[in-house]
Amino acid sequence: MNHNTPITPRPLPLSSCTGRTQRLASAQQLRAQGVSAAEVAAQCRPGGWQQLLPGVFLLQPGAPTSEDRLRAALLYARGTGAVPPQGPEPMITGLAALALHRLPSAPPLTALERIDVLVPRTRRLRSTASVRVVRTPEPPEPVELTDLPVAPVARAVADAVSGLSDAEAVRRLLTDAVRGGHCETGLLVRELTRQRLLSRPHVVDAVDAVLAEGRSLSEERLYSMVREFGLPDPLWNVDLRLPGGPHLGGVDAYWPEHAVAVELDTRAPQQDDEELWNECTRKREHLERLGITVVHLTPRKLREAMDQQAAVVCTALMAAADRKPAAYVVVLPR
Repeated sequence: MNHNTPITPRPLPLSSCTGRTQRLASAQQLRAQGVSAAEVAAQCRPGGWQQLLPGVFLLQPGAPTSEDRLRAALLYARGTGAVPPQGPEPMITGLAALALHRLPSAPPLTALERIDVLVPRTRRLRSTASVRVVRTPEPPEPVELTDLPVAPVARAVADAVSGLSDAEAVRRLLTDAVRGGHCETGLLVRELTRQRLLSRPHVVDAVDAVLAEGRSLSEERLYSMVREFGLPDPLWNVDLRLPGGPHLGGVDAYWPEHAVAVELDTRAPQQDDEELWNECTRKREHLERLGITVVHLTPRKLREAMDQQAAVVCTALMAAADRKPAAYVVVLPR
């Protein structure tokens, strides 16, 4: 044997929480197992271990799998120094996270050249050729997918959009997130606003499209709720006005004989959201002073608990007989 002969990788006493042999290890983990830097260098000769990222090693030969790449990115983001960093753990975000969430428009993991990892803003860490470090002052609560911490869809979409200039790709991601029921439109727009992405024209155009689609889906669910739960047919999408008086506002459904209105809360949070909320509150209070019961439904409630929302509307309709008659209002098509 000479110094060019490959060294057979020595198995290490590292195991995962499931008891399987661990394929990856950080420099810190190796030091903790008593493996010196010289031995690591020897093991990384051709046919042995592989350094996937600075301080992160694949403990066997062969091409790394997509799971190896994801776990290596997380190991790198956790830090490979002697002292582990404090604070929230990193998580997969961006296109890699959306692939794990199974968004149809997200490219497969094998097609991604870089994996995005979300870390606290105070973490001192550099991006590499295969890992993009994304910082945030307030990390969201991760979702566990395939035993990996993954950013929620709204956050992952915003992180992916921040690196995309293709208007069609942005529109597909936003549409899939809403159409597939992965997140609410309002939450998605809030994340885009927080990252100051609404200053980009192609993102604004995509948001306009997804807002229209999100509202359309919510309206379809409202129609289905009325039909499937046997509620009386309302007047759809109407404006209410006092006779000869001011405009009271539009509602999505109105039962004039019961003086019950339903409003879908599909507002997109913006920087002036408080003012918009105050306006909606004033409208609701004005209608209720006139004796009109206003029921607010959100897209999420309609999607996840339609039966409960139908019961709320049904209760409001049945209670009409016990209330004082409402003021007469003019109903106009919207």
